[in-house]
Amino acid sequence: MDAMACISSRKSIRGFRPEPVPRELLQEIFATARWSPSYKNTQPWEVMVLSGEKKAALTREVQRLFQDGAPPTPDLAEPQGWPPAEAARIAHLYQSRAQATGIDLADPKVINKAKMANFAFYGAPHAVYLFQDASLSLWSLFDLGLFAQSLMLAAHAKGVGTVPQAFATDYAAQIKQFLGIPTGKRLVLGMSLGYADPAAPVNALRTERMPVEKFVRWLS
Repeated sequence: MDAMACISSRKSIRGFRPEPVPRELLQEIFATARWSPSYKNTQPWEVMVLSGEKKAALTREVQRLFQDGAPPTPDLAEPQGWPPAEAARIAHLYQSRAQATGIDLADPKVINKAKMANFAFYGAPHAVYLFQDASLSLWSLFDLGLFAQSLMLAAHAKGVGTVPQAFATDYAAQIKQFLGIPTGKRLVLGMSLGYADPAAPVNALRTERMPVEKFVRWLS
């Protein structure tokens, strides 16, 4: 798969087959993602991959916290609002997903169910956490985002599905304690990783993108 096709065909996967991805293939995917660019080649990313019982135990713990009403402890605060253009695209996404899957993400009960699915990593055989030293600047958040994109594209090129998950970091303090990640680290992103289930209705949805004319201005 060439780079252009890989970028344009990747999509978020929320329905996975249960079989694990071979360790050798995971190693190849991460070995490719490590070539992401970063400010002054700082490479400010750290990764933890969970599988099997460790992943299941973390899911049980985080779902318990959520069901008990424990207040979230994210290292990156959830956005409290959006500018009009971005808010309109979110509304369009919710409408499209409701039409494609019957899931209304504006319904609080559905949101709770969606969070529980997030915490279970959508049934994927592997969960990935991306983190970095908390003293790093915002430039390093940008770098970690580049790494996350490289990781998802490398996985897609090898036939492995992913979805980046902000909700998976809602209980960052407890997750770091559970996984033995030092408190001085910033938990930035969770990610489900595995082979896509082609029979899962949610995987049929492909979100739209703006035409180039909407976000590029040409000056000469």
